[in-house]
Amino acid sequence: MKKTTFCLMVACLSLTFQPLQSSAATTSEKPPKSIPMTPAEANTLTLRLNEINTLDKSSLTHSQKKELRGEVKTIEKQLRAGGGGVYISVGAIIIILLLLIILL
Repeated sequence: MKKTTFCLMVACLSLTFQPLQSSAATTSEKPPKSIPMTPAEANTLTLRLNEINTLDKSSLTHSQKKELRGEVKTIEKQLRAGGGGVYISVGAIIIILLLLIILL
């Protein structure tokens, strides 16, 4: 019984950890590296967002509102991408704290 269970576990693990070639790995294009945003650029983008927020949108047409929404979305994406911060999930923080408690 132990031998059968062991063989079954080895077979499952060998199929689980078998490396597969993905179709994305065959492309030769490299993604563009994001250049960190300077504080001056971030300031101009936030000023533009404030201008859009204070703008009276009731007098605008539907297409103009749509353009403004698209502009706001691109500006917010640029601000998020330009941050360059390191984000740690809550689960990772808990694991790090547990390891520190165990080791110390």
